[in-house]
Amino acid sequence: MKTLTTSQGRDRNSRARFNFAAALAIFGAFCLMLAIATLSAAAQDESGKGAGIYVGADANSKDVGLPIYPGARPHKDKDNDTPATKLGLWGGSFAFKIAVIKMESNDSPDKIAMFYKKALAKYGPVLDCTNNSSSKSDDEKSESSKKLECGDDKPDAGGMLFKSGTKQKQHIVGVTPSGTGSVFQLVYVQVPESDKDK
Repeated sequence: MKTLTTSQGRDRNSRARFNFAAALAIFGAFCLMLAIATLSAAAQDESGKGAGIYVGADANSKDVGLPIYPGARPHKDKDNDTPATKLGLWGGSFAFKIAVIKMESNDSPDKIAMFYKKALAKYGPVLDCTNNSSSKSDDEKSESSKKLECGDDKPDAGGMLFKSGTKQKQHIVGVTPSGTGSVFQLVYVQVPESDKDK
């Protein structure tokens, strides 16, 4: 599924753009590498909840935690693309999850962006990463270590990118113009809390 492009782009500057396809591929490989260890450790899981891995093409609005824009349709860049994907790995005290839905609409990017900025607000302040500059001083990085940031995430040229939530539970919306309408992605990323974030 083609998504917000980055590191495999045409120049060094494009490497910083948000590439959900690459994130899915990396996450999938990570899941596969950890699956054996995780599942074998399930018997030792004191919580009794076990462990597992999930990969599917059935992500919905509940998975991403955001409503579907009224009148929007599933979007495919190619016939064999899937407009909705989710991956998950859990076991013991940790859990990873990524879910994405790609849609299209006849409405303008600005109208869709306004709709999703309101929807994202229920998770906290909404970051506008559209014109993101990720360079920060060491002091700024230290002070914001627990806060959600744009980081290196950027939209495609002419697009917009918004984020809300926490570092561990991020809700992301990317909107790009397409003809007279728009293509947009709804993304949810859940990762375990790192030691430095505690």
